[in-house]
Amino acid sequence: MAKFEEAVCLTLQWEGGYVNDPSDLGGETNFGITKRDHPNEDIRNMTVARAKQIYQEGYWKDLYGQINSQIVANKLFDMGVNMGVGTAVKLLQTALRIAVDGSFGTNTLAAVNDAGDSLLGPYKQALTQHYQDIVVRNPAEAKFLAGWLRRANS
Repeated sequence: MAKFEEAVCLTLQWEGGYVNDPSDLGGETNFGITKRDHPNEDIRNMTVARAKQIYQEGYWKDLYGQINSQIVANKLFDMGVNMGVGTAVKLLQTALRIAVDGSFGTNTLAAVNDAGDSLLGPYKQALTQHYQDIVVRNPAEAKFLAGWLRRANS
């Protein structure tokens, strides 16, 4: 069974520190948590402890703890922080070749557990394609592509 603490430690290797890059559509961000999504949070002064609490409440979905493959759970959680939970789940469902609805329910859980660690490769391919598609739609985002791809394929 997947453990939140392991997943969050990996995500914190990517997410850390305050950023307010005017060219980043995410806007004001700290630990991957955006002011846009959390308007009542003091983003600039957020602590790691508060970030973990927000991650657990908003990004680590109820059934994630029942995923048998820790590496798949880690990637799913990390991508949820990076691109939004719904998008991360849709891409996972695409990689699984099951109905895509962006909701991590019991059917998705069963498919993830049936696939096991072998799901990681197809999931990374779906993530890579997603990031490349973003840049095709909005070339100004190209400056973020190398970092997105490193993260998706880590």
